[in-house]
Amino acid sequence: MSSELLTITIFTPFLLGLPLFAFKPEASGSLKLYTLSASVLTFLFSLVLFFSYDPAVTWQFQHTALTNWLAGDLDIKYSVALDGNSILLFVFTAFLFPIVILGSWEDIQKNLREYLFFMLTLETGVLGVFAATDLFLFYIFWEAMLIPMYFIIGIWGGKNRIYAATKFFIYTMSGSLLMLVGIIYLGYLGAEANGGVFTTDYTKLLSLTIPISVQKWLFWIFGLSFFIKVPLFPVHTWLPDAHTEAPTAGSVILAGVLLKMGTYALIRFNVMLFPSASAYFATFVAVLAIIGIIYGALVAMVQPDIKRLVAYSSVSHLGFVVLGIFAFTEESLQGAIIQMINHGLSTGLLFMLIGMIYSRRHTRKIEDYGGIKKQMPVFSMFFLLAMLASVGLPGLNGFIGEFLILIGSFKSAILGNGAFAVLAAVGVILSAVYMLPMFQKVFLGEIKHDENKSLTDLNAREITVAALMILFIVWIGIAPKPFMQLSDLTTKQIVERVQTANSLHTVSLGK
Repeated sequence: MSSELLTITIFTPFLLGLPLFAFKPEASGSLKLYTLSASVLTFLFSLVLFFSYDPAVTWQFQHTALTNWLAGDLDIKYSVALDGNSILLFVFTAFLFPIVILGSWEDIQKNLREYLFFMLTLETGVLGVFAATDLFLFYIFWEAMLIPMYFIIGIWGGKNRIYAATKFFIYTMSGSLLMLVGIIYLGYLGAEANGGVFTTDYTKLLSLTIPISVQKWLFWIFGLSFFIKVPLFPVHTWLPDAHTEAPTAGSVILAGVLLKMGTYALIRFNVMLFPSASAYFATFVAVLAIIGIIYGALVAMVQPDIKRLVAYSSVSHLGFVVLGIFAFTEESLQGAIIQMINHGLSTGLLFMLIGMIYSRRHTRKIEDYGGIKKQMPVFSMFFLLAMLASVGLPGLNGFIGEFLILIGSFKSAILGNGAFAVLAAVGVILSAVYMLPMFQKVFLGEIKHDENKSLTDLNAREITVAALMILFIVWIGIAPKPFMQLSDLTTKQIVERVQTANSLHTVSLGK
C-alpha cells in the first residue's frame, strides 16, 4: 500500500487542482478553502509515509513504486521511492505548501483560480523531484516545476516581474538542457550493463563502472544544472531578482524547497553517480561555496530592501550547504541535509513575515520603517526568532546545521585542512553583521514615519502560520535527533563510497 500511497501523494495536488476550473472565478473564498484542503490532504498522506519509514533499513529505497513506462529497447520507468536523502525534504515540501497558501490568503486578487492551480501543480512537480528514481522521470518533474513557477513570478509578481521570470526561466532551462544531454549519455552507458537496453533506471546506473575521465565531464554537465538551482556563485544572479519580484508565496516556496532541489540533486546524482569526480573537484567547488558564503553576506549588508537582503542571505546560507556536501564527512553531510530544512524554515518564515508587513505598508525599504515593535509586538517577536535562527543562534534550528558543517569541514580529509571551516565561520559572523542592524533600524527606536503609526499587528491566521514554523525552528534547535537519524545511515554510506572512489579513481558504484 505504501508504494501506491507515494504515487497518490505526489499527484494529489495536481489532480485536485483540475476541479478548480469548475469554480466560478469570483468564488474566492471557496477557491482558497478548496486549495488549502487539497494541500492539507497531501501533507497528511506524506505523514503516513514519514511514520512508516524505517531509518534502520540501510541503503535501500522504501515506499517504492515501479511501473514499466516505455516499450521496446528503452528501459525508462515510472519509478519513485524515498530514502534518507529525500524523506525529510519530501515531507517538508508537503508541510510548507498549506502553510504558504494560508499565509498568503489575502495576497492574490486577480486570476486567483489560475494562481491556485499553478501552486498545486508546482507542489506535484517538487514532490516528484524528491521521489523520482528514474533519471528521465526526474527530468520531467524538474521541468514540470519550472513552468508554474515562471507564471507565478511573471503574472503575480512585482513591477519587474517579467524580467525576473524570464531570467529565472533562461537560467534554469539552460542548465536543464545540459542535464538532459547527460541523462541520454548515461542511458547509453547503462545499456552496456543492461543487456544492450538503454536505461535511465537510477539503481542500475549505480552499478556502472565509469572511468574518472568520463566522470569529470559528466560531473559538470549535471552539476551546472544543479549549481544554478542552488544557486552557487557565480551562477546565482537570477535569485535576488526572482525573490524580490515574486509574490510572497513564490518567495517562500523558492527559498523553502526549490533551492533545495539543487542541493538534493547534487547528493543524489553528482555525488552518487560520479564519486571519483566529486572528490576530484571537491576543493574547487568548496572554494566557490566559500566565495558565495562571504559574497552573499557582504552584498546583503548594503541592501536597502528587506526582501533583497534576505535573498542575498540565501546565497550565503546555501553556500554552507554546498560546503557541507563536498567536505564529504559524516558530520558535514548530516549538517548539509538538516540545513536544507533549517534554511527553508527560517528564511521561508522571514519572507512570509516580510509579505505580511508589505501588505500593510506597501514598501520594503528599510528606511521607511523604524520603531514598529511598538505597533506590532507579536510580529516583531516572530521576526526576531526567525532572524536569530537564520543567524545561527544556539537553541534554534540554524545553529545545529552550521555547527555540523563547520566541524565536518575542519576534519575533512578530501578538503585537506581547516581553512575552509575558518572562512565559513567568517560567514556566520557576517550574517549577524547584516541581520542585527536591519532589525534595529526596522523595529527599534522611535516611529519615524506617520504611516507606521497605523500599522496593525498580526491577526489569528497570520499568528497560526508563523507559530507553526516557529514550532519546528525551536524543536529542531533543541532536539534535532529525531530528524537527523533519518539520514544517519545513508550519510555514512555516501561518505564511504566517495572515500573509496577517491582512493581508487574508478569505482564500481554497486559494490
